[in-house]
Amino acid sequence: MPNIALELGKQASTFGVTSAYGEQQDVDGVRLVPVAVTWSGFGGGEDDSGNGGGGGGGYAIPVGAYVRRGDDLRFEPNIVALLAVAIPFVWVAGRALSRVIRILKK
Repeated sequence: MPNIALELGKQASTFGVTSAYGEQQDVDGVRLVPVAVTWSGFGGGEDDSGNGGGGGGGYAIPVGAYVRRGDDLRFEPNIVALLAVAIPFVWVAGRALSRVIRILKK
């Protein structure tokens, strides 16, 4: 039976930059490079009798794309993903700030 940790290590070598930045696409003379926030996790193990197992998973959130039109290069965010991240962040930050202010008033 192959070593699970080595197999997972070989598969994980393709993650990183290649998962955060997609393949360059050319659409009507405009070059696009999609960008995502990614993370992944893996685990594996083996007991005393040699039975092993492992697993893993990952997640990606598309945050936008680098767009090149002629000599102009800019990052254009994915508004839906930006709102999906910003709304909970603002809510949590607001709750934390209100509690800090309440504590400081006492």
